[in-house]
Amino acid sequence: MAFAEAASAVGGASDGRASVTGPAGNPPGGPHVLTPDPVRRPNSVTASPRAIELALTAAQAAADKLARDIIVIDVSDRLSITDCFVIASADNERQTKAVIDEIEEKLRVLGAKPARREGEREGRWVLLDFVDLVVHVLRAEEREYYNLERLWKDCPTIPFEDAAVAAAGTRTTGTAETR
Repeated sequence: MAFAEAASAVGGASDGRASVTGPAGNPPGGPHVLTPDPVRRPNSVTASPRAIELALTAAQAAADKLARDIIVIDVSDRLSITDCFVIASADNERQTKAVIDEIEEKLRVLGAKPARREGEREGRWVLLDFVDLVVHVLRAEEREYYNLERLWKDCPTIPFEDAAVAAAGTRTTGTAETR
């Protein structure tokens, strides 16, 4: 019997997906034969716990050096090379360097070293690649121009709250408060 014929005989589609309901709404062959695969909810976080830990630590390190508009994005469902992006803005080259140095220092304590560091000389868009995590620290002009958030808008964000803001009693949702 051909695949398409076999699939239609059990109430499935010719593309290999079996139907979960047969006559009268019961699964073909009884209630215990076919069960659907769990469906992944859109915008659910799939990054590894280690990547999330690194990302939130990097985000806090950036906030400690007064980076602005910090966002953590779970890109694990879209990219096979990394799990999370941290994107932050800095006002000038000196602040960009301070933010990057602080992130490296805090993640080194957790046993993570960057596999690659790019853009430091210009200080306008610095990228740190920790394999499970990629950190982008951009000047405001570059961030607006490249608009990374728009490119990854289909990916879920991981909530981040600046500890200093939380301690002061001000709540933020998803990004650090603009200072």
